[in-house]
Amino acid sequence: MTTVVTVTFGLLAAAVLLAMGRLLRGPSTLDRIVALETIVVLIVAGVVTNMAMTGRSGELALPLTVALVGFVGSLTVVRTIVERRRHR
Repeated sequence: MTTVVTVTFGLLAAAVLLAMGRLLRGPSTLDRIVALETIVVLIVAGVVTNMAMTGRSGELALPLTVALVGFVGSLTVVRTIVERRRHR
């Protein structure tokens, strides 16, 4: 189990680094928003992996709340960008 968790955390870290590259490079604002949402999902996956490793599933509300807030925040920003483009 320890090897599986170590490999999982390594893959999640590599995915976060790739998403950070997309966040920094862009080229558009929407690309950066998708990269940021990807990072939020990867962080939630890391927290859930840690919960599975330690056997503490009682705190499942925390990663679900973080994922929901990230999703709603991304939708809000995208809707704002679309509205601004529509009014130009």
